[in-house]
Amino acid sequence: MTNDHRFDVWAPHAREVTVRVEGVDHPMEGLAERPGWWTLAEGEQAASGTVRYGYLLTKVFDEGTDKERTSVSDVLPDPRSRRQPQGVHDLSCTFDPEEFQWSDAAWRPPLLKDSVLYELHPGTFTPEGTLDSAIEKLDYLADLGVDYVELLPVNGFNGDHNWGYDGVAWYTVDESYGGPEAYQRFVDACHAKGIGVIQDVVYNHLGPSGNYLPLFADYFKPGASSWGDLINLDDWGSDGVREYILDNVTMWLRDYHVDGFRLDAVHALADTRAKHILQEIAERVAEESERTGKGLFTIAESDLNDPRMIIPAEEHGQGMDAQWLDDVHHAAHVAFTGETQGYYGDFDSLHALEKTMHTAYFHNGTYSTFRGRSHGREINPSEVFPWQFVTFLQNHDQVGNRAAGDRMNHTVSVDRALCAATWLMTQPFTPMLFMGEEFGASTPWQFFTAHPEPELGKAVAEGRKAEFASMAWDHATVPDPQDPETFERSKLKWGEVHQGDHERIFTAYRDLIALRRNTPELTSQDWATMATQASDDEQWFVLKRMSEPESEHGVVTAINLSDQERALPLMGGDAPQVLFASGVEPGLDTPGKVTLAPNTAAVLRV
Repeated sequence: MTNDHRFDVWAPHAREVTVRVEGVDHPMEGLAERPGWWTLAEGEQAASGTVRYGYLLTKVFDEGTDKERTSVSDVLPDPRSRRQPQGVHDLSCTFDPEEFQWSDAAWRPPLLKDSVLYELHPGTFTPEGTLDSAIEKLDYLADLGVDYVELLPVNGFNGDHNWGYDGVAWYTVDESYGGPEAYQRFVDACHAKGIGVIQDVVYNHLGPSGNYLPLFADYFKPGASSWGDLINLDDWGSDGVREYILDNVTMWLRDYHVDGFRLDAVHALADTRAKHILQEIAERVAEESERTGKGLFTIAESDLNDPRMIIPAEEHGQGMDAQWLDDVHHAAHVAFTGETQGYYGDFDSLHALEKTMHTAYFHNGTYSTFRGRSHGREINPSEVFPWQFVTFLQNHDQVGNRAAGDRMNHTVSVDRALCAATWLMTQPFTPMLFMGEEFGASTPWQFFTAHPEPELGKAVAEGRKAEFASMAWDHATVPDPQDPETFERSKLKWGEVHQGDHERIFTAYRDLIALRRNTPELTSQDWATMATQASDDEQWFVLKRMSEPESEHGVVTAINLSDQERALPLMGGDAPQVLFASGVEPGLDTPGKVTLAPNTAAVLRV
């Protein structure tokens, strides 16, 4: 018997700690060099290899008397468990990440600034819903031209299926996706196909079931966000909580070879310490990037509209490399769908889309009617670059948080959807697709859960309907998240890809991605090399990308969103060349103009 597994655990309030390994109890002792940490007592040995285990904690409760009362916990899963084979409420299981034979030693991730991202949910990306089955689609993604896949959270959650944002076992890969070995196989296979992997991680809250962290230490502090109790980043005992997060970052980079992170809702990270947790995460990623020689990165989801999010920490920023940009989504969504309810109301003009091409944030100190206050601040074009903003027409939130989970192509014509795709692939920011968007998937992507607790399931379903009051969506269209069919109907139907309009959409996306990659003007990082014009009256939008500021020559994206033929300005050039047309070939008979049929778009070199 050898102690292959240290079984160290942080439990600073425990009086005694015991680890139960394969049914046998082993006493633990405190680590003098690491206060609050426990390890196997001297002379104790636990079974080597793969074993099941859990912790028993004895706590001391001071009730204001001269007596102490002890309470022994049930067997608890490890806060840093690497596997939960029978669910998040059961025993943990050891996993040795070093057993996997990687083949990606020569892999170097592509630059984010030149990349196209593809967000996918492993459970609904394929019929099987596993990471191994997703490997079978990598040739398809490579053919499409995708540079990175961005995986929704994969850590352990309660129930058979979930979006991933109810995770409670942050160090695991959920067994429904195939567990940690399947994750390693997936990343290795992606790298072999020239595709990087971005992992979506949630450090701002935990799910409502299976969270045992408070029994071990002060992982939470008073207060709550929209998603639950606040993570303790700055209160008593927060050093250990921050270490828990930072070690998790290192785990994904070293044990699973991920290339970057998408950090969920960082505005919900309540942290008043002198160095914000985001800065420390950025430092961990930078350290690993230097150690490996790989260009690793962080992308924050933030609705603060604060450019300090993506300014280096040494320049008094938060140090994130990039951020999601909801304002551009909202402006584009209104432009291509005409929806103006709820938070879309502020964007009810093509000039909103036009503004964001130059300022990134639409609300950059302006009044936000949805928030009832002024919001955001202006960017300094000399400090940040367009590639640092990740933009999209659809993502898991903007589709899944609609009442019926309907996609953009469910509410607009194919022609209009192709206009939107043309804009997405020629706008200045880093584009991201949501799985199925590239072929106009007929399937919705709805909010689904599988909480075994009936009361919790009912509460989630009722809360779901209450969320949609401000958007004026019909409650009757909201599916029951707990109904297994809600999950099943959200799975992609791959037989559609090469059928009719689906194939037309796929071909357009593939051609547009190739055009973006092969046209230097379309990835220019100079804010001054963009020019725009738009007309609300005639419903058209023109974006010009130039190799140098105020050049007569460049690449023009012209979009006619009206139901009539329109002549749009080319903003320079006297011999336009059509690089892409979404429908009927554009007319070039009028000098300085391009004539477009209704609901069509074209990309032209001028």
